[in-house]
Amino acid sequence: MELLAPAGGFDQLKAAIAFGADAVYLAGERFGMRARAANFSAEELPRAVAFAHEHDVAVHLTCNTLISQENLSGLPAFLEQAQAAGVDALIISDLGAFSLAQRYAPACHLHVSTQASVANAEAAKMWHALGASRIVCAREMTLADITAMSAQIPDDLELEAFVHGAQCMAVSGRCLISSYLTGRSGNRGACTQPCRWSYTLEEEKRPGEHFPVEEDGGDTFIMNAKDLCMAAHVDELADAGVDAIKIEGRNKKAFYVATVVNAYRHALDGGYGPEVERELLGVSHRPYSTGFYFGHPEQAVGFDGYEQETMHVADVIPCEGLQMPGGSHERLEEERVFARCRNRFAEGEELEILEPGSDGRAVRVQGLLWHSQGEDGLPAPTPAPVDVANRSMEVYSFLCERPPAPGSFLRTRTYRRSARHS
Repeated sequence: MELLAPAGGFDQLKAAIAFGADAVYLAGERFGMRARAANFSAEELPRAVAFAHEHDVAVHLTCNTLISQENLSGLPAFLEQAQAAGVDALIISDLGAFSLAQRYAPACHLHVSTQASVANAEAAKMWHALGASRIVCAREMTLADITAMSAQIPDDLELEAFVHGAQCMAVSGRCLISSYLTGRSGNRGACTQPCRWSYTLEEEKRPGEHFPVEEDGGDTFIMNAKDLCMAAHVDELADAGVDAIKIEGRNKKAFYVATVVNAYRHALDGGYGPEVERELLGVSHRPYSTGFYFGHPEQAVGFDGYEQETMHVADVIPCEGLQMPGGSHERLEEERVFARCRNRFAEGEELEILEPGSDGRAVRVQGLLWHSQGEDGLPAPTPAPVDVANRSMEVYSFLCERPPAPGSFLRTRTYRRSARHS
């Protein structure tokens, strides 16, 4: 199956490709369901597509927001830019947008978004008759539903299914709560996630007196969906007729994308095992579930928050322009790890290296140096020995027998749990 990864920006795009994605999906400046992601401007999109294609990775561009009469006029130019950039496929939910895509971006494959709620074979066949080459299955479909639909659709119509990430409590994400409460529309990519909030009841004859909305012993997060994780069931998805598995997360950072893509690459290539589970527990996530695939989905009613078993401490970067004491820069890449600090780490501490194709290997920090920035923003000529790396986004290095390639990540095994609401 194709492994399809989210790319909310260039860093995420590079991480997805380096760690084994077959395809990425991303958004332009308009018409995407993740308005808070960095996304790609009209000038950046051709460069992103070219980079992906250089690595034999396909690019799917989202165009799946609610299309109103008001913003319809901007769609033809957007579609023409997508085709000119070399985008492989457009992810679309609106029939009008679908029709315009055939007219203004005829070279692009057309994929029907999960927002269209395709949940049966007849709907899939109708979209295929209109020109769709792939259906992104409605989130509410069970594995048995997908199996049955796959058996009844044309052989050249592909099926794509979400396997990992946040889930929406509304049918296929079509929800009005955020728009009603805050004026920010989830259907136009600006959801404030009010389903995650903690709610109380106020009875009209008792103004100001609030009562908890209780479920299972006093918990109040009654609409807070668990995250999806189907890594243990990728073979069953393949048997059901799924052609592409999709990871949610265009608002996530590159470290998250790298970790999850790496885990699913391992699951697809070598099967699910303890190392895959360990990776997926390492990143920030709500409690995991299998969504609708095997029956009724579950809610995380206890709290609105995340847990993780690792902390991202640094990004591995090239050593260009960096020097050692005495001005030497020979053999730096062979002897030291150069890293941009994200979170604190210290001399003598054991870190894990997350690199493409690896389950994570250990390295102990020795000979820690701080490559401080000068007034011009460039690294200072002589780095300074330090005990702790604690300056965010500044460059540090330490000794390593087998340094990882730039684009890898450093992390610690540190359990954390956080809640947005008590």
